[in-house]
Order: sequence, then structure tokens, then C-alpha cells
Amino acid sequence: MSVEQHVTAHSGYAYGVIGADIHVFGDGSPVYLLQNWRRAPAADPEWLRELPSRMLNSRFEVVPFTGRDAELAGLRAWRDQGPRLAVRWMHAPGGQGKTRLAARFADATQDEGWRVAAATNGPGSVQPPPGSQDLTTEGRDGVLLVVDYADRWPLTHLTWLFSNALLHRPGVRARVLLLARTADAWPAVRASLANLQAGTSSMALEDLPDGAGMYRAARDAFAVRYGLPAVPEPPPPYRLTLALHMAALVSVDAQAHGRRPPADLAGLTVYLLDREHLHWGTLFARGDGRYATPPGAMNRAVFAAALTGAVDRSTGSAVVAGLGTGRSSGPSPGPGAGGPTESTPGPSPDRVLDDHAFCYPAAEPQHGTVLEPLYPDRLAEDFLALTLPGHGADYPATAWAPEVTARLLGPHAGRAVTFLAAAAQRWPHLGPRHLYPLLAADPGLALAAGGAALSTLAALDDISIRLLSAIEERFPVHRHVDLDAGIAAFTRRTVTELLALDDGPAARVTGYGRLSNRLSNAGRLDEALEAARLSLAAQEELPEDVPALATALARLGNCLALTGRPEEAVTVTGESAALFGRLAEAEPAARWDAMHAGLLNDLAIWLSMLGRHQEALAVGERSVAHWRRIVAAEPVHEEHLAGALHGLGNYLSSLGRWAEAADVTGEAMRIRTRLAERDPFAHEPDLAKSLVNQANHLAAQGRRGEALKLSGQAVTVLRSLARVNADAHEPDLALALTSLGADLAEAGRVSEAVDATAEAVAIRRRLASGNLAAHSPGLAQSVSNLAYFLLGAGRPPEALAAAEEAVSLRERLYAEHPEPHRADLAQSLSNLGMCLEAAGRRAEGLAATRRAVKLYRAAHDRNPAAYAFDLARVLGNLGRFLALDGRWEEALAPVVEALVLAERSAAANPPAYGTLLEHLRRTRDGCLRMLGRPAAR
Repeated sequence: MSVEQHVTAHSGYAYGVIGADIHVFGDGSPVYLLQNWRRAPAADPEWLRELPSRMLNSRFEVVPFTGRDAELAGLRAWRDQGPRLAVRWMHAPGGQGKTRLAARFADATQDEGWRVAAATNGPGSVQPPPGSQDLTTEGRDGVLLVVDYADRWPLTHLTWLFSNALLHRPGVRARVLLLARTADAWPAVRASLANLQAGTSSMALEDLPDGAGMYRAARDAFAVRYGLPAVPEPPPPYRLTLALHMAALVSVDAQAHGRRPPADLAGLTVYLLDREHLHWGTLFARGDGRYATPPGAMNRAVFAAALTGAVDRSTGSAVVAGLGTGRSSGPSPGPGAGGPTESTPGPSPDRVLDDHAFCYPAAEPQHGTVLEPLYPDRLAEDFLALTLPGHGADYPATAWAPEVTARLLGPHAGRAVTFLAAAAQRWPHLGPRHLYPLLAADPGLALAAGGAALSTLAALDDISIRLLSAIEERFPVHRHVDLDAGIAAFTRRTVTELLALDDGPAARVTGYGRLSNRLSNAGRLDEALEAARLSLAAQEELPEDVPALATALARLGNCLALTGRPEEAVTVTGESAALFGRLAEAEPAARWDAMHAGLLNDLAIWLSMLGRHQEALAVGERSVAHWRRIVAAEPVHEEHLAGALHGLGNYLSSLGRWAEAADVTGEAMRIRTRLAERDPFAHEPDLAKSLVNQANHLAAQGRRGEALKLSGQAVTVLRSLARVNADAHEPDLALALTSLGADLAEAGRVSEAVDATAEAVAIRRRLASGNLAAHSPGLAQSVSNLAYFLLGAGRPPEALAAAEEAVSLRERLYAEHPEPHRADLAQSLSNLGMCLEAAGRRAEGLAATRRAVKLYRAAHDRNPAAYAFDLARVLGNLGRFLALDGRWEEALAPVVEALVLAERSAAANPPAYGTLLEHLRRTRDGCLRMLGRPAAR
């Protein structure tokens, strides 16, 4: 057995994994860390009692596993059944018990012979542990990966995790359990898994059916830690697991200290936080030198830790240095006091960090982190809310907390915004008095916090439309693959709020139009179409605004085309282009010219989709001419020229003018390469499309080596994009994989061609299941190609099944729209004929091939340059099958016709015809020989 170890060095540590990948940022720091699962550590009861909140930390498992047997059984069934790779999103509010359930499941899975690992997001702030993690799966029944806080991971980081080799060992079952508070991020995550052929499911963790039983179990467990008898008492009326645990813990702690426990959940929180303050004060009052941080300074450090989360020591030192803890006034100043004055020097930042770690040890000491936050998370959120002024609870807010929040929010936006927003759902003062003013002062913080944070903010009930709009103004104009899903959710909330204030036609035009664009960027095409229809309907109430009407028509045309309605798209886009054309003539202005040029480009695309290639070429040439003139005056429009050139290459290719197609597509590719270098998020998707097209144009000229290189590059780019947003980029990935499969087959790498094309088929099946009209043509193409490659790989039964499916798909398309699908059906019939011949069903194979000849002949009559090669090829197949049946005289006619056609056409494209001509001459000479005639010269 060979073992490969991947090692990276960062900040003096060497981090390695065996049997898995490491994904790193440009500075070498890991995107995430993988570690073998470790069971809950044993904890000293006396240490636990010092800070009762420690007993609520699921890491110590003080309360025995209770009341989730059905859910545990469900996880076992998910683990043991279904496809090789499966991912489950388990979500519940904070404190519902999901982390504890996952830990129990992980322990049991490890006991049953699986490799179990945990993944921790680590974007540069947390140092990796020294040494190696052995994650090999040899001799294991499978691998389980547990990911806590999955909803707080950037989607790009999760998609890198899903691609890790640990999860893709042939024959090794792999399960990924993602833990989250809500299901909001799950649709985007699920979409990112589609091209991995993973089984996906979600699981909402409901309230415990036996809350009273959970309360008793928790009370008894806490009583053991305190060395007290459990006092029977009625359970509180809470359904949240954490609330039941808090009530039980406070009841026992109050019993131990002769106090009366509070009666409500807010009171329980305050009680536990008071115990934190008491602990800090007790340690400081000892005065023995082992602990030197005054309670007020510790209060600030714990508050900062709740905002930043665990960080490396250098970052922690900088955070503490900015808290004003460097001087102390002596005795304990109480929970709400600031602590230091000018009279007495306070502890250094390093001493504060050490004392903080004494109270709150790092969960993973080998990481070398400091400022471990208060646990559980809900308690940390409540601590933030209660420390910030404006609430009415019996807990001392502090004057310094707003300033500390303002200082730390920017550098730690991801966690800080998330925790403050979560707390704002329960504490009504937090948003209006603290979080919202900070975001209003710097709306860019919302974007810096990430797409998930945008969705969370958009869901807050009391966020004002003014702030929503201010944040929306910072959104990028173009797509941003890591933010598009969050931007779409945010835009829906903004539009809803604005239309509640003004639902007049002008407001609806603007709002629904903007929403349509953002939904389209996020790949939510059906919703984008509905928003575009609403925008146009509103605009038709204002017919005097011709530019706005033309714009609404253009948007609707684009959505119609993207959802598989090209005929409607041609009509609507034609109306829009005509309106902008008249505007440009009546009022020469760059904006009208640009809109007109862009609509001409769209119209050409839709015409081509309908097989009206000559019309598409004429309109496309007009669009390119317009854009060249515009770009000469305003280079900022260069991306639109690239788009028009890209389309023109398609139309030329459809007419068999491949060399010209390669020239204009090459120009588009060069422009898009420059643009992508400056802004990859915005322009990489378009560059990938040009790479695919150029590969196809070169392949048609017999330049297969160059084509293979380009199609491989396109797949690499699009696979990365699809991991981030499958809805937006999977259609292009499937196209690129189909192109790559063809190029691999021509290079003799047939098994790889099968793999690439099978992946394209899997993607297009999923896409077609949601929108058959839009994706069945692409699915038919990939299935038809797969049939041909399977036949070449010596798998005729599978090839025949695929060929029959492709013909069935294309028969329906041809029946609905004969012109654009005639040649496609001919291709699939040709493949079916070969598969039937290989299966020994010659009569059926001949019938399919004769029909393919008929269809290709009709296509050739309309477009000789585009279909001469295909007609010659299928005529050759017909002749070969007849010859194999001993019908030499019949075979000669189609073979001779094919030779004449190929020899006449080869001059325009010699590399493409070389092999075909060789095969045709061999078949002709064989027929002549069997007929006793001299070979042709």
C-alpha cells in the first residue's frame, strides 16, 4: 500500500494529512483543518463548578445523551443506506442539541469501524496543529466527516471541502454531516453538491417530545457534579433543550448556594453571567500572583472574544491591547465597571490573554489559539446583548461596549455580524441601537461578512428600509459567485419593503426588474422570469416611457430564452431591439446605441437557437459592427464587444465557416482573458464559454490537440465556478464536459471521454428534471455522444440503451421544432444505427441509418458547408453496413456519393476529412473487389 502525505507550513507550524487533501490560501494558510474525531474529555467536577456555564458546553457531555433515540436511528440509517457519497444538513435553533446528537453519532460510528473526522473552518486566523493527521481509510467501513457551524462557512470553503480526496475513495462510503442553525444556506450548498453525484438530505431537529424527561436527566447529572441529592421539582415550560439544561443547572447551583432560582429564561441567563463575574472577581481577589486581571478587564476580554472567536496569539494581543485594560484601579470594580484608571498599572495584553485562557481554555490547545469564546453560543450572544446598553434586564450594561464593538466589527465581520444579528432576534435594543448604526456608517461590512450574513440580515424584522438600501447600494454591479445567492435574498427583501411603501407602476418596474436580474445571476431562473413578467406588466401601464418599455422587454426576452422559450424570446427581443433602434436614430446617444447593439446580439442568439442561422449571422454582424464603433469611443464597453464576437463565432460555425468562427472567437477570448485577469469573479464564466466554443471551432478543423487543451481549461474553470453556484454555472459545465469528451475521444482516450460525457449527462439530467424545455436539447446531445463513446469503449449494451434514449429525446424535439433539430436527430439516428449493427440487429441498424441519411440530406440542402461532412460520414456508414450484409452493389452507391461529396469539400478543411476519406476509399475498394471490378484510381 502506498501512502501520500500532504504537508503545508504556516506561521512556524507544519500541518499534514495522510489520505486527504489540504486546500490553502495564497499565503499558505489552510482554508480548513481536518482532524480525527476525539471523544469528549473527562472534566474535573470542581473545575466545572467554578463556572457553571462550563457544564452547558456540549464538549464536556455532562448531561447524558437523552431523548433523541429516533433521530440517532435516523442518522444510522442515513449512514448505512443510499449512495456511496451522501451529505446531510441537520439544522435547529441554537441550544436544541444538534452538536450533542452529532457527537453521539460520531462516537458510535467510530466504534463501528468508520474513520471519523471533524472539519474546522480556518481562513488564516487559526494556526494549524503541528504534526500529521492520519486520515487513511484502508480497513475502514467508511468515512464520516462532521462539520459544525456549517451555515457560517463561506460557500467557497465548503465546496473545496466537498472536493477533498478523503470523500472520494473508490468503493469507500462517505458521509458528511453539516450542522447549522437554519436551513437558509442549504439550497445553495445542496446545489454545489449536484455535480459530485452526492445524495443530499436535510433534517430539522424538532423540540424534544419529552421535555420533562430531559429536565430530570439534566438536573440529576448536575446534582452529581455538585455532590448534592437531586430535589424533585416540576419541569419548566421550555421546549428548547438548552433552556431546559440552563433551568436545571441554575436550580442545582442555586440549591448549592442557598439562593432562589429565577423564574424566566432571561433571569437564567443573567444568573449564569453573574456567576462568570463572580469567578473573575474571586480569582483576582486571591492576590497570589497566579491571576492578575481585574474583573472589569476580564469582562472586556470575554466580550471581545464573543465578537472575534478564537484567534492566533498575535491577533489576540492586538485585540486586547485596544480594549483599555492596561491600567487597573485595584479591587474588584463590579460587573459593569470599566476597571482600569490612571492610578494603577494594569496587566499586559499577554497576561490578560493567559488569565482569559485560565478561565476559558482553548477547545483545541494544539492550535495555539487564544480568546476562546464563551459557550454555548447562545449564552455568548446574550452576553453581547446584555453588555451593550439599551435593554431593561437586571444586568449592568457598560459604557465601553459600543466602542469595542465598533472597533472589532470590521476586522471580524463574519462572526461579529452573525452573532450580533442572532442576538438581535431576541433582544430588540441590539439592532437599532448598535448593529444597525454601525452598518449604516459602513454598509460594506455587510458584504465583508459574506453571503450567509446578507441572508441573515435580510431576515431581521426591524431592519429599516434605509439601511437595507444603503447595503444594497454596495452590491457589485456584475455577478459575484460567492455573494450572488445572498444578494438575491437581500434584494427580494428590499424590493418587498419598497413596494410596501409604494406599489405604483414605476416602483414595480424598477423593483421587479432589479430582482429579476439578481435572481438570474443566482441561477434562480424561473423566479427571475416571473419577476421580469411583473416588471413588464407594470411598465405597460406607463407606455409613454419608451426606453423603459424597451428595457423591460429586453429583460423578459433574456429570461424567456434562459428558461427554454426561444420563440417567445425572439418576438419579445425583436420588439425591444426595434424600439431602441428608433431611439438611437431619433436621439443619437451612446446609451441608446449600446442598448440597441446589445439587443441585436441577444436577438441573434435566440434566432440561432431556432436554427435560423443565416438570419442570426446577419443580425450578429450588425451587433459586432455597432459594438466596434462604440468601443472605439468608449473602451469600457469592451466586454460587450467580446460577447458579440463570441456569438458571431457561433453563427459562423453553424454555417460551416469554422476558420472564420475561430478567428472571431479567438478575438473574444483574448478580450475576456484580459477582463478576467482584472476581475475573475465577474468575467471567468464568460471566458470559460469562449474556451469551449473555440475548442469546438478548432476541433471542426481537425486541430484536436489545441481543442483538447482549451476544453480541459474550460472544464477546470467551470467546475470551480459550479462548486460555488451550481444553479448559475452547471449548464456551462455540462457543455464544457461534452466538448471535452469529444476531444478526448478523438485523441484516443475513450475511457476518459466516457467519464467526462457521463458526468455531463448526470448534470443535464438534473437540470432537465427541473426545466425540460430548457435542458432537453443539451441532455440529448450528451446522451448521444455517450452512446458513441461507450460503443468505442467496447460496451455495446450500454451504448445501445443510450442511443435509444437520445433518439427518443430528439424525436420529441424534432416534432415540435423541425428546423433546429433536424441535424441533431440525424446524428442520434446515425449513432443508433451503429449500436444496432454492433448488437447484431442489422436490419434495424440499416433502417435507422437510412433515416439519418434522409435527414442529413435535407440539412445539407439548406446549409451545405455545415453538413457536408456529416452527410458524407453517414452515407459511408450506410455503405459499410450494406457491404457487411453482402449487398456489394447497393453499398457502392452511397459510398461513391460520400466520396464525391467529401473530396469536393475537403479542400476547404483538409484535416477534418483525412480519416473519413481513407475509410470511404477502403470501403469502396472492398466492394469493387468483391464485385470483381478493378479498383478505382
